[in-house]
Amino acid sequence: MNIPENKQRLLTQIADDLQSVEGVAAVVLGGSYAAGMASDQSDLDIGIYYHADKPFKVDDIKAVVEKYAVSPATVTDFYEWGPWVNGGAWMITEHGKVDFLYRNIHQVQQTIDKAQQGEWENHFEQQPPYGFSSVIYLAEVNICQPLYDPAGVLAAWKKAVSVYPRALRETIIRQSLWSADFTIWQAAGFAEKHDVYNTVGCMARAVKNIMAALFAINERYPLGDKRVMEQLQDAAKVPAGLREKVDAILCVSGDTLPQNVTRLTALHQEVVLLSDGLYKPLYQL
Repeated sequence: MNIPENKQRLLTQIADDLQSVEGVAAVVLGGSYAAGMASDQSDLDIGIYYHADKPFKVDDIKAVVEKYAVSPATVTDFYEWGPWVNGGAWMITEHGKVDFLYRNIHQVQQTIDKAQQGEWENHFEQQPPYGFSSVIYLAEVNICQPLYDPAGVLAAWKKAVSVYPRALRETIIRQSLWSADFTIWQAAGFAEKHDVYNTVGCMARAVKNIMAALFAINERYPLGDKRVMEQLQDAAKVPAGLREKVDAILCVSGDTLPQNVTRLTALHQEVVLLSDGLYKPLYQL
C-alpha cells in the first residue's frame, strides 16, 4: 500500500479510537488503498466488523466521527441503507474523505459459506448502477488490511477465500451468461420497435452480466462496479479491446439500436468461448 503519510497517521488514529469502542470486533482498511488502485483523490475506506448479538452503539461511532469531521457528517444506523451495505458513516476530514462501512460478522460468514456451495445473489436496489453482489463480501475480505482483529476472524476468512470456490465459478458463469443471453434476445425485439428505453436497459443489464461472468471465468472477486475495467485489465481470459467494445455497445442513439445489439451479441459469444465449455443455454431462444 502506498498511503500518504498524513493519511496513514489519520488511519492509525481512527483505528485506535474504533478498537476502543465496545462491540467493535475488528477494523480493516479496504477500498482502493487496500486493492492497490488508489489515486491522490481516493477515500480512506474503513470496515467495522461486529457480532449481531452484541453490536456497538451507533452513538459511539458518531463520537469518533465528530472527532475528525471538519463539516457535518452522515452516520447511519444498522441496515438503514439496505440488506448488504448495512450501515456506515461518511465524513470529510482535514486529510480528505473517510468512509466507514459496518459489516455483520454472521452475515459475512454465512455469505462465505454459501459461496463455497456455489450460492450467490445480486441485490439490484441496494446501490447504483447495478446493485450489490454478495461476492463483494469475499472481495472485501480478500483485499482488506486488518488493523484490529484480536479474535483472528479476518485471518480465518482470508484463508477461506484465498482459493476461488469452484462451485461458485460454475454457478456465476452459467447464471450470468444465461441472463445475458435471454436479455439480448429481449433487446433485439425492443430494438426492432425502436424502443430506446427498453433496449438500452436490456443492453446495460446484459453487459453487467457479461462482466460478472468474466470475473468468475478469471476466478476474481469483483469489488463493485467502480473501475471494473481496471480490475480485469491484467486478467488472462478477457476479449481483446474489452473497454472499447463495451463503450461501443453502450454509446447509442435511436438510429443505432440494431447495430448496438449486434455488437452486444458478438461480445457475449466471445465470452461464451472463454467459459471453458461451462455455459449451455437453458432454452433455445
